[in-house]
Amino acid sequence: MMQSLRFKAIDNLATNQNVIVKASTKITAIFGENVFTHKTARQFLSDEAYKSLLASIKSGKKIDRVMGGQIANGLRAWAETKGVTHYTHWFQPLTDLSAEKHDSFFTLKGDGTPIEEFEGAALIQQEPDASSFPSGGLRATFEARGYTAWDPSSPPFIMEIGNGKTLCIPTIFVSYTGESLDAKTPLLKALVALDKAAVDVCQYFDKNVTKVTATLGWEQEYFVIDAGMVNARPDLVMTGRTVFGHAPAKGQQLEDHYFGAIPERIYAFMRDYEQEAYKLGIPLRTRHNEVAPSQFECAPIYEEANLAVDHNTLLMDVMTRVAKRHGLIVLLHEKPFAGINGSGKHNNWSIATDTGVNLLAPGKTPKTNLMFLTFFVNTIKAVNDYSALLRASIASAGNDHRLGANEAPPAIISIFIGKYLSEVLNQVETRVGGKFDEQDEAMLKLDIHKTIPELMLDNTDRNRTSPFAFTGNKFEFRAVGSAANCAINMTVLNTIVAQTLKQFKKDVDTFIEGGDKKEIAIMHVIQKYIVESKSVLFEGDGYSEEWANEAAKRGLPNVKTTPLALDAYLSKLSKDLFESNDIYTHAELEARHEIMLEAYIKKVQIEARTMGELATSVILPSAVKYQNVLIENINGLKAAGLPASAFSNQMSILEEISNHINAMSTNVRDMIEARKKANVIADTREKAIAYCDDIKGEHFDEIRYHVDKLELLVDDAYWTLPKYREMLFLR
Repeated sequence: MMQSLRFKAIDNLATNQNVIVKASTKITAIFGENVFTHKTARQFLSDEAYKSLLASIKSGKKIDRVMGGQIANGLRAWAETKGVTHYTHWFQPLTDLSAEKHDSFFTLKGDGTPIEEFEGAALIQQEPDASSFPSGGLRATFEARGYTAWDPSSPPFIMEIGNGKTLCIPTIFVSYTGESLDAKTPLLKALVALDKAAVDVCQYFDKNVTKVTATLGWEQEYFVIDAGMVNARPDLVMTGRTVFGHAPAKGQQLEDHYFGAIPERIYAFMRDYEQEAYKLGIPLRTRHNEVAPSQFECAPIYEEANLAVDHNTLLMDVMTRVAKRHGLIVLLHEKPFAGINGSGKHNNWSIATDTGVNLLAPGKTPKTNLMFLTFFVNTIKAVNDYSALLRASIASAGNDHRLGANEAPPAIISIFIGKYLSEVLNQVETRVGGKFDEQDEAMLKLDIHKTIPELMLDNTDRNRTSPFAFTGNKFEFRAVGSAANCAINMTVLNTIVAQTLKQFKKDVDTFIEGGDKKEIAIMHVIQKYIVESKSVLFEGDGYSEEWANEAAKRGLPNVKTTPLALDAYLSKLSKDLFESNDIYTHAELEARHEIMLEAYIKKVQIEARTMGELATSVILPSAVKYQNVLIENINGLKAAGLPASAFSNQMSILEEISNHINAMSTNVRDMIEARKKANVIADTREKAIAYCDDIKGEHFDEIRYHVDKLELLVDDAYWTLPKYREMLFLR
């Protein structure tokens, strides 16, 4: 059966018909048509309800029940014009996925009269059962109530699935006792903390600034594989990656796929999911072939961080669903195929004021240059001081396969800023005596405005091995995994920058109280921060052994595995950081640490079970069948009276296959025993380390080595799993 699946999938490729996509001639004609935008709200809400909604979006304050009722009626009226019959609170539990429970507008009045209604209470809050979502021990099963509460800053939207349409209300998700059980709640708190801290610092430069917003532009990488091929690979179905598979003769070494012509079948799929994305208000801008064969990327226009996170989570769902109607499967795993590039989700982050200034864009006047330098250096200081936590924020079983491999940056968190800005920081750091006086105000110009063209050119050719790179007017966090929810790392990044800005203001005010002019005080603190954080700056090859040694000398952590990387969440530094900024309580941090460890254990456990099953019930039978063919051939040649030299090669191959079978089977048995030992470990952290070291580390590569060698030796007709050359190159 498995053999027929492989060859049937190959045969079906010849008869596959491209799905015809009826695309709008203008993106603007459909953009946001399934979103309850301000324009739509103005049409369907009363003046009072509309103003209440806008005020809530701007201030973040909860909408009262009376106004909630009016807004709910307007939402239902709009949704019904679109053919919607159901609504759901759309939230992001700690699973890296979104969740939803659909309810209909339909209900019965007391006298049995059927009506359609949507009450304000249902809009503002719901009570889904929380017992089956990860909680990290925050509540027992009998106390499993969880509440979803509307987040007005992210607009409601209509999701189309087949011929059905559902009104989706973006919400947070909290426990009965108030602890956050989702990815959105901490992010919203982090954005509030950054807003307050950044506005306080902006007041040194511009009293008109009253709000600062974090912006995010994610770049989503992904693989697209024929669905028939995937269905014939149980490892792809169960784990999202190939646990076995020998490298093909051609991989990405010719560098001919990157930015190459998009295959017609993939192009149709792209246009299709882009149509769906545009209707949902997701501002996709670019699409292209990535480096590895069958790997692609899309990226949007920058948005406010909370909305950008919602849109990325939504897009991953849209892409996955749309691919199926094209007979394709989207793989979002960080390392679906060994030996070629994995997939990341580069997070391009910046901060902007309500006066229209990008705080990470160099200016043209002394004041704007000083403001840029302030936020630029504070970000560097934040990454330096909290590098272990930033590493923890991108830790996962999938990303462990990717970090440091091929194109992906290493696990060492460092910052690339380019030679021109390095020179600027050196100027400030090496100022004679470290002092600034009234005559030094010319120094504040720093000549940045003269080097903007060179600066932008320098950062266009950015260091591809840097996990955190400055790219002209933003920082690009390149170590984030492709399957991750951006909210996790964005919560950490915005919080550490908020904390650093808070300390910066205290330090500057101390100098001002000591008699320094404001600008001189700011320069004193900037200089201090440059000295304290320069160890995190690195312009060279992040893959080199020399850098690993140098990073160790600088005291930069190099934690390569998730179980150990996650320790950073429970350090005193992290607990104080999150508690002082009202992001997580200690209990919430410990719960999330537990949840992430449990997720790691389960994913490695699933991979181990899949490897064992495939090796025993799929690979072994294929190898034994071919062994029997060789034995029959050798015995026939012997019976014919031919000398041993006539079948020496067959004997050599037979022996080699036998050796690989025995080694594979022995390692599978040993891996199963290691799993049994790990499963009785009570402490979650120790159990995760055991799965990482004793199961994955000791056995995964060893088992794979022998299986991949068998793939080269066994007759292709007997090999039941689609090979890399087929999955990556046949469409």
